[in-house]
Amino acid sequence: MSKRIVVADDEAHILHVVSMKLRNAGYEVQTAEDGEEALELCLADPPAMLITDYQMPYMTGLELCNALRQSEKTKNIPAMMLTARGFDIEPPEMIESGIATVLPKPFSPREVLSKVVELIGEPVEIAVGV
Repeated sequence: MSKRIVVADDEAHILHVVSMKLRNAGYEVQTAEDGEEALELCLADPPAMLITDYQMPYMTGLELCNALRQSEKTKNIPAMMLTARGFDIEPPEMIESGIATVLPKPFSPREVLSKVVELIGEPVEIAVGV
């Protein structure tokens, strides 16, 4: 079974590039176009990890991370924050929100994958019939 990651960003091209890189590496990916949609996905079936944009409609990435900390079943989901330059998140705020790492935009999809592997490990594939 692969490890599932929720990716939330209101920019379609970022959702596409990040999710394609993760899927090609063997992760299962669900996407959301705003913070509220991502929160619903995470609460319905907690993922191994969340990757979220900071600035999104309805609920920012920071608000999303804080909301996840309020639920017993989602409070330990590690989060990666993607942020445009100029949006700084202070280390105490990161710890309180469960943000494990912050990547400034523009970023390399390879860098995102590297951080994912560092935080949750390689996807786990189970060989069938071997």
